[in-house]
Amino acid sequence: MSEPWFDELAEWLRIPSVSADPERAGDVIRAGEWLCDFVRAAGGTCDLIDWHGQPLAIGELRASTSADSAPTIMVYGHFDVQPAAPLELWDSPPFEPTIRDGKLYCRGAADDKGQLYLLLAAARDLAVAGELPVNVRFCCDGEEETGGHSIVEFLEADERGADAAIIFDSGMIREGIPAFNIATRGLIYFHLTLRTGEKDLHSGMYGGAALNAVHALVRTLDGIVAKDGRLVDALRKGIVPPTAEELAGWAELPVGADELGVAGARPADAAAAEEFYRRTFAEPSLDVNGVESGSPHLQKTVLPVEAVANLSIRLAPGQKVEEIAPEVERLLREAAPEGADLTVERWSAAPAGIMAPDARAIQLGLNAFERVLGRRPALIRTGGTLPIVPALADKGIDTIITGFSLPDAQIHSPNENLPAAYVPLGIETAKELFRELAGL
Repeated sequence: MSEPWFDELAEWLRIPSVSADPERAGDVIRAGEWLCDFVRAAGGTCDLIDWHGQPLAIGELRASTSADSAPTIMVYGHFDVQPAAPLELWDSPPFEPTIRDGKLYCRGAADDKGQLYLLLAAARDLAVAGELPVNVRFCCDGEEETGGHSIVEFLEADERGADAAIIFDSGMIREGIPAFNIATRGLIYFHLTLRTGEKDLHSGMYGGAALNAVHALVRTLDGIVAKDGRLVDALRKGIVPPTAEELAGWAELPVGADELGVAGARPADAAAAEEFYRRTFAEPSLDVNGVESGSPHLQKTVLPVEAVANLSIRLAPGQKVEEIAPEVERLLREAAPEGADLTVERWSAAPAGIMAPDARAIQLGLNAFERVLGRRPALIRTGGTLPIVPALADKGIDTIITGFSLPDAQIHSPNENLPAAYVPLGIETAKELFRELAGL
């Protein structure tokens, strides 16, 4: 392999740092130590610390000149990866980096070791040349694929902070069209238990007269789910609507009908495809994730006395867990029919996160990408939940969330890949990003 970066990156990718597999815990540590060694070899400081049982790589490369007055840029990434199974679907060994048809194939190539490497190599190259214009703090974790809570807890306790942060852990809209993610949705997860009496009843003797737990649960859920794609106003409080610049960026994305079609999904209603991105980026959504009651597989003529369900709501950017969670519980109780005993448990929650699109760091980042790639990134959001985004926002750290993977990167699937040409291009873009952020 003639690419100068290949052997270096391949060494890291070969470490099977699967955080979900207890037998690979040592490999996760090895991957973190590789990162620390890389930073130290570039003239920086870096240590792998045990944060309540989870490994964090915390280090820094100081600016080449005037470090005490230079801006500090935090770099986040994760050095753990998803399991490789099913192994038989890989066209080459999952932990043996291979380039074919212009793509680098390996578990972790896009998520996230390959993309984190772009930032590491850019900072190293500038530092070695005596041209690093900012202080670069590395705060990276080894459990993002199994929770990502350690880095959030670290940030909560961290007193130093940074002037801005960079995360390369997403991708382009399509080849040649970069994007910055400026918002993520939050999540509240509930478990419901509904009871309608003391015991299951004979449907012939009591059917039509006694309250059925399944019927009661269905009525309860129907009272809170969205109608025509919109939740009730009580569950839409606090939404931060998209800006005109964001809407222009969303227009660059594949049409909603295609996104649903590729996923094998059917539209929820007549307007769902047209409103796909507004609904998944900027609106809250509520979904019943599971229901259990009675005897759905055996012929058993009873009135079930108990029904349970799992329910989650994705919070739109701007919404707060402590404001929306009580409203969900209130609406559920109001929808439950008389005679039903409803218990609502909140199992987990994570806040939404949003960065101001006109924040100076983001605007400088857009300039840097446009200068190298010849195209200004689109400003988009993601429908998923990333706890580190609100954690950084709470610290007042404007964050550039972007990346160089493509939609067919096969992240979390066999044959994960990153375009090989985007490795040197990503390094050059990251260098320009550090140079531009020196203006903070």
